[in-house]
Amino acid sequence: TTSDVLSYSKGVVLQSTPDPTSPEEPKSNAGIDISTNPALYSVRISRAMGIDWGTDLSFSFVSVRAIEPGGAADYSGIISVGDQICQMQSVEQTENGEVVGEPINLVGAPFDAVMGSFAALGKNVRELDLVFFKGTKEELIAAAKGSDGSSQADPEDEFITITVIEKGEGNTPSTIKKIRAKKGCNVRQTLTDVGINVYQSFTRWTNCKGKQLCGTCIVNMAEGGVNTNRKSMDEASTLRENPETYRLSCVTFAYGDVTVETFPPIGKAQWTR
Repeated sequence: TTSDVLSYSKGVVLQSTPDPTSPEEPKSNAGIDISTNPALYSVRISRAMGIDWGTDLSFSFVSVRAIEPGGAADYSGIISVGDQICQMQSVEQTENGEVVGEPINLVGAPFDAVMGSFAALGKNVRELDLVFFKGTKEELIAAAKGSDGSSQADPEDEFITITVIEKGEGNTPSTIKKIRAKKGCNVRQTLTDVGINVYQSFTRWTNCKGKQLCGTCIVNMAEGGVNTNRKSMDEASTLRENPETYRLSCVTFAYGDVTVETFPPIGKAQWTR
């Protein structure tokens, strides 16, 4: 058997520790062992949870923002506003009995990834086994570190890779560069720091220097968009005539590996706003 120790690594990783007293058997991930920390708890709850989820500006580390009065979470008697979601398992009742799905680790996951996990549940799933951490984001991160303050995770997991498809202007061929960056980095700042231009034509000299005033640092988030913060209403309005994967790099923050394409095709109307 294995018992999982809470750890924070790339936002969504658990460490599994083999039990030396158990005989060898097929590997099975039983999920987070809530006995490893008194702030962890598990609860079985209706799929219609009555929970309003939220995050801070990092759009990761999803927590309970509000609880619907009289809803399943309210009646649980244990779920509180501010509790951090750590794990989810589906529970399905079949003719052959109860079937519990594989645990989905949600520690530090982006908001869209958590909501996507809920949305992807099968239509026959009526209940969920959830693991929460009763505390703040900072306390959850601290709990994922060893008693001496050192992280159980590989220090390399604090970094991400930004793959840049640097499209040349005109007929110049594209080049591919890989950048090792700190998790949560600003995409525009990271690219410009290594000499990659995110501005097309004359806007490289007339831009607002990353103050979200000109709307000209447009890139295409070709892969890994789920690892970035969500678009604000202002950003979505500025890019409304462009594909959903287009982002203003000055307000885009990467929390996992992404692939960024510079100089994506943009209509003339974009420059007349």
